[in-house]
Amino acid sequence: MPELPEMETYKNLLQLKIAGYTINSVEVNREKSINSSIAEFKNELIGNKITRIHRRAKQLIFDLSSGKKLLLHLMLGGLMYIETDDDTITRTKQVILSFGSHRLVFMGLRLGYLHLLTSKEVEEEFANLGPEPLQPNFTPQVFQKLAEHKKGKLKTTLVDQQFIAGIGNRYSDEICFAAELLPTRAFDSLDNSQLQKLHSSIQTVLQEGISHGGYIDLPLFRGDQLTGGFEERCRVYNREGEPCVRCGSVIVKKEVSSRKTFFCANCQI
Repeated sequence: MPELPEMETYKNLLQLKIAGYTINSVEVNREKSINSSIAEFKNELIGNKITRIHRRAKQLIFDLSSGKKLLLHLMLGGLMYIETDDDTITRTKQVILSFGSHRLVFMGLRLGYLHLLTSKEVEEEFANLGPEPLQPNFTPQVFQKLAEHKKGKLKTTLVDQQFIAGIGNRYSDEICFAAELLPTRAFDSLDNSQLQKLHSSIQTVLQEGISHGGYIDLPLFRGDQLTGGFEERCRVYNREGEPCVRCGSVIVKKEVSSRKTFFCANCQI
């Protein structure tokens, strides 16, 4: 499932590619991917302009000139691609938004969705989300306050969207590795210096993920050289049996709360 860096990468590229464009046609091939009838969805969108794209947690919000918003959650398997007449993608497309010379297509939305909502409804969707870890107000002091009385494992707590928004399976492992902490450690076993290192690792790893385009292997458009660049930079995730880049020991895979988890049992404590 795309996490904060992947959605931030999408946001930044889409802002450049489709913000300011008017939607002149809409195709919906899977009605369950939207939250209204196809006719109502088309009626609301055609002639509307996408004015801005922004992100909250693992979701994107497309602001429309009408005041409504499109809320996108790709969930597991969801992808996007910007087509042109001479560059189309041969995958099943659940929703297509056309802007004349190019089209934004949504694929793999079996669990994901593209919902048309009011501003208030979007706020309600986000009501239970935790803080954004890359915002300036997410300080070490704020993090330590959040961590008070947390007793769960690092892995399960980091991926809890009510605790911190945007971190998922892959980046939780990379963050624990950067902090030299086992993902199975209990949160309440960390001392202040370890909490500070964990806070720093959250920000460093997520920023690195963004700067290298996340791990999605499909480019967003022809010529996209950014998307997916972080895949080869993962230190532990999907590297079971390979040598640790820090100490040379073998990377281990284990299930933690039914989630596959990768770590170095030697240099993470």
